[in-house]
Amino acid sequence: MSSDDVPEPLPTASADSPFRVEPAPRDEAPQFVLPLVVRLEKTDPPARTDALRTAARAVLTILSDERSLGDGEWAEAVRDWQDARIRKVVRRARGAEWRKASALPGITVTGEHAEVRVFPPVPLDGWPKELAKLQVSGTELDDPEPPPVPDGSKPVLWLNPGLGMSAGKTMAQAGHGAQLAWWGLSDTEREAWRAAGFPLDVAAPDEVRWRELTGSGLPVVRDAGFTEIEPGSCTVVADHPALRR
Repeated sequence: MSSDDVPEPLPTASADSPFRVEPAPRDEAPQFVLPLVVRLEKTDPPARTDALRTAARAVLTILSDERSLGDGEWAEAVRDWQDARIRKVVRRARGAEWRKASALPGITVTGEHAEVRVFPPVPLDGWPKELAKLQVSGTELDDPEPPPVPDGSKPVLWLNPGLGMSAGKTMAQAGHGAQLAWWGLSDTEREAWRAAGFPLDVAAPDEVRWRELTGSGLPVVRDAGFTEIEPGSCTVVADHPALRR
């Protein structure tokens, strides 16, 4: 359930954007990763879409947290992470593992049933031992019922319908999409989204709609190809009402 993925830049991004696939000066900077841990108890796992939405909201929550801004205690780590490649890794925990992970500095975000804890960025080779030992792969999640079709009133993270990705990989991709949407908003638009609790939908359109979305000018996540899928694959389109304008 890992992701070292690189979202495609917004049209106005610089040539040295952290969201570029080709080599750039940012590759020479120390590399950091944003850890996310999903609670996955054996007898009561969350629904897949609930977990995806919650992971995306967790990324937005830490980006907007006062500890990540200005002179906050996490601000330097967040800046170092965003100055290099934007990497996210999703691991799973249950029982005592979850309790130990929850004791580390971070933020737990809850969905309808899902729980995801996001932590300040860490060096690629500097994971806390409580997180380093958690499993990365081997878990799948399902939706007991088909999720509702988004009505467009909320931001939507549209998933590529032609890619088969694990739950963890998709959670990381949803986080990338949410981050691109966040970066594309004004301060006023960000604050309004934050104050509302970061409502969003995650859904897979049909192939025709997917082609329309990828050509619409909305931010697109393009995978670097480190895990599961081919380099350059478009995985998520970040569709926020303010970005449609």
